[in-house]
Amino acid sequence: MVFGLLFACKTPKLSQAEEKQRLGEYYGAAEIYRKLYAKSKPDQKELRAYVAYRLGDCNRLIGNIPRAVSAYQNAWRYEYPDSTLLLRLGQVYHRSGRYPEAYRHYRAYLHLNPQSQLAANAVQGCRRSDEWLEHPTLHQVSRMEIFNSRRSEFAPMLYGEQYDQLYFCSARGNVHRDSINGITGLKNNAFFVSKKNENGVWQKPEEITDAIAAGYDQGTPSFSKDGNTMYYTYCGEDAAEPRTAEIYVSSRSGASWGKGQRAPIVKDSITLLAHPAASPDGAYLYYVADAIGGYGGKDLFRSRLVGANDFGPMENLGPEINTDGDELFPYVRDSVTLYFASSGHPGLGGLDIFRATLDSTGKWNVENMGAPVNSMADDFGITFAGQREQGFFSSNRGDARGWDHIYSFEYPTVTIFIEGYVASNEEEVIENATVRIVGRDGLNVKVPVKPDGSYRVELERDISYVMMANAPNYLNQNFELKTDAEEKDETYYVDFYLSPVDRPVVVENIFYDFDRATLRPESREALDGLVKILNDNPNVTIELGAHTDRKGSDAYNEKLAQRRAQSVVDYLIGAGIDAARLVAKGYGESVPKLINARLAEQYDFLPEGTVLTEDFVDTLTPEQQEIADQLNRRTEFLVTGLEYNLK
Repeated sequence: MVFGLLFACKTPKLSQAEEKQRLGEYYGAAEIYRKLYAKSKPDQKELRAYVAYRLGDCNRLIGNIPRAVSAYQNAWRYEYPDSTLLLRLGQVYHRSGRYPEAYRHYRAYLHLNPQSQLAANAVQGCRRSDEWLEHPTLHQVSRMEIFNSRRSEFAPMLYGEQYDQLYFCSARGNVHRDSINGITGLKNNAFFVSKKNENGVWQKPEEITDAIAAGYDQGTPSFSKDGNTMYYTYCGEDAAEPRTAEIYVSSRSGASWGKGQRAPIVKDSITLLAHPAASPDGAYLYYVADAIGGYGGKDLFRSRLVGANDFGPMENLGPEINTDGDELFPYVRDSVTLYFASSGHPGLGGLDIFRATLDSTGKWNVENMGAPVNSMADDFGITFAGQREQGFFSSNRGDARGWDHIYSFEYPTVTIFIEGYVASNEEEVIENATVRIVGRDGLNVKVPVKPDGSYRVELERDISYVMMANAPNYLNQNFELKTDAEEKDETYYVDFYLSPVDRPVVVENIFYDFDRATLRPESREALDGLVKILNDNPNVTIELGAHTDRKGSDAYNEKLAQRRAQSVVDYLIGAGIDAARLVAKGYGESVPKLINARLAEQYDFLPEGTVLTEDFVDTLTPEQQEIADQLNRRTEFLVTGLEYNLK
């Protein structure tokens, strides 16, 4: 009936539009469908539904999503009978960022076609889109105006040992092509290259006019490890058959690229092959194919590179990579990391860029790169500057016509440092001190401390580390650190104060009840610190000495000090320290405090080297006497052995 209604319609003809669509000339077909729809009458519902649906398909395929939305909505309004319209509406709403509407149409399609994995993945993408947008990665993305024009450019690829050249494809005005491409409505794509100047600044791109240039569409360059071979996509024209993309090879001679030759990956010239990507090790060529045995849509394959122009059999990358959508634009980062664009995996809309990593079992684990690298538009064709987390990709975000442009990306380097000082317990710089750090990431370093006592080491995020500071004639000190998982710069500060093995060490902040040996609760932190020292140095034995001030008789003070020393020893035993490593000694007032440099600096009335005897303390003012008595009331430990339990 539809064809009957159109029989009297002379120009434009529906059959012309259908033929152009069959040949892949979507732009030309869309123009005819648009005129057909405008000339049809509102009561021709079947005709309008059919033409609108086809118009939607053509605009969707050339990336003009606003027009595709309008056309599919008209097909819906005129009750186009195919349930695929629900899927298409979901896809164009998805690519417009209208996630609730997309979700609703995908669910309706799944109700009728419950086996559709494409729709199920799309539903998952709609559910996760808010999460990706609300929690973007740290990538910094910028539109590169130096590369872009008022037309379209895509598929950037960095080249050169210093990654100082950028090849890409563009439909801007060029010397080889004047005809309009029926697929895009633009001129055929040509190769352009931009180079950095001596200051590292990208220069205005220039078209490549070597022998490689041709009158037909060219794109998606990739280079061999030595840089002397270019693999690229070539798409000729055929007035009678659909356009078939092929992979071509060009060799570099001097500063010029030679005429391209068809890569004999398959015998026929009918199978679609495109978007070649040479692996950095030169072992494989990855590419896109629409071949028998795929998973639906266009799939990613690879072939072993026997020579620059000699290929092994096609290998499908399997169901972890390929879906019943399209997988396109592969980029091989290393032997276990592959990037590609897909419309079949859960995403933000259109093509998204994915990272796939190969695990030890040979399984690919696929991860969406998230926003802002991905958007609701088409994002694809990524390239990296070697191992640096920066490079370029192409996207049609923000362009209502669906034309692609080049964007830069850079992931800021997240730096995690641990730094601090190593000093004696009296805050004196220690010679020949070192800090050893062992991490679960495999880090095992021994860092000499600088002359000023400082150290600094770079770590990784979300890793557990064990640190140990040591020096000759000092006890070791350990510290455990777990770095934060958050992707941000962070510096951790850890100071080590080491205890000497050849002189007594005061344990600060140990308090007893007045005139008794009972430990006060506020002593717990200091006591636990002493437990840690003994655990960090399991072969050490110590004497625990308690001292009193000058008040009271010698005999009384000695007994009180002995009970206090024993209270500390009992606490250490209760904390798990072997009693054989501990001796309690009460000195009373018999060993007054010797003033060191740190105390002399803190108390200007106490010269360095002064011994706080009763005679000296009696010469001080009442306020000064109280300070001196407090310094004499102390708990110390002295290392008595370094070979406990050693065999």
